[in-house]
Amino acid sequence: MEKEKWYRLPGSFLWQYRTTAVTLLLFFVIYAVILALYAVEPEAYLYATALCGLAVMILAGIRFAGFVREYRCRRRLLPNIGLEYEHLPKARTVPEKEYQEMIVALGRINTALLADRQKERQESLDYYTTWVHQIKTPIAVMRMNLQGEDTEEHRELLAELFRIEQYVDMVLSYIRLGSSQTDFLFQEYDLDAIIKQAVRKYASQFVRCKIRLIYEPVHMTVLTDEKWLLFILEQLLSNAVKYTRKGTVTIAVSSDKILSVTDTGMGIAPEDLPRIFEKGFTGYHGRMDKKATGLGLYLCKQTAVKLGIGIDVSSTPGKGSTFSLDLHKDPLAME
Repeated sequence: MEKEKWYRLPGSFLWQYRTTAVTLLLFFVIYAVILALYAVEPEAYLYATALCGLAVMILAGIRFAGFVREYRCRRRLLPNIGLEYEHLPKARTVPEKEYQEMIVALGRINTALLADRQKERQESLDYYTTWVHQIKTPIAVMRMNLQGEDTEEHRELLAELFRIEQYVDMVLSYIRLGSSQTDFLFQEYDLDAIIKQAVRKYASQFVRCKIRLIYEPVHMTVLTDEKWLLFILEQLLSNAVKYTRKGTVTIAVSSDKILSVTDTGMGIAPEDLPRIFEKGFTGYHGRMDKKATGLGLYLCKQTAVKLGIGIDVSSTPGKGSTFSLDLHKDPLAME
């Protein structure tokens, strides 16, 4: 029970039983008036009053103890009421019993709705997982056909096909992040190996857009989930390539495990910076481009939260942007 709540309990108890207290006080007044009218000896009056007062105090003390137990029980159940709604304290009055029956009925309805929602989400995840795997087959066939002849047209089509693959993977990541069964696997990983995977995936895009990549191996390990950290890096590199017309993209890691992706692109308008991680927000450049979905950075933020890492951005319009990932974690005791 919260310590600051203790001093409120006596007042709450008296307020709850205020009608009973007022009634007892009225009885004592009537009792005193009648004894005075009949000229009863003061000693007898005081003795009877003391006995009645003692009895009232004992009964009030017993009831207050029960009041405290019920309060503590309710406070214990409150954080998990969605699961423990059938373990409420025993009702003492008919209205209280009816209210508890309402709570139990609502709890069962809520449990049924949650089960239905979870089932729908799982079915949706299963559908999109199947869809992603099925659509990757024609994508692979198209890639093979386009790679058969090196022409400017085929290179442009391969670039668009690469974007299609990105959006397909984003759909699956979006569904998985909203699921309670996301397959996170935390362990120590070689950070260079993760960064190189992302760089290899976007190597052709850097070459096509004539953007120079600057990256020096850092020989560092981090406690994270490889697949989801790779997802964040890929999204950041995708944005860097998309909004950098010429110049460089630099990947660097500081000694305190702050990984940064810096580009020399368009930059982000100051008024857009506070909202770039919001779902569906595309910003000034996104609205001009007409192709932005507003999901990439939103998914990066949601993934970073689930990984327990910080993500931040700084930008100067016309000069570029820097996205930073705080990969530092305190050492954990491994069992």
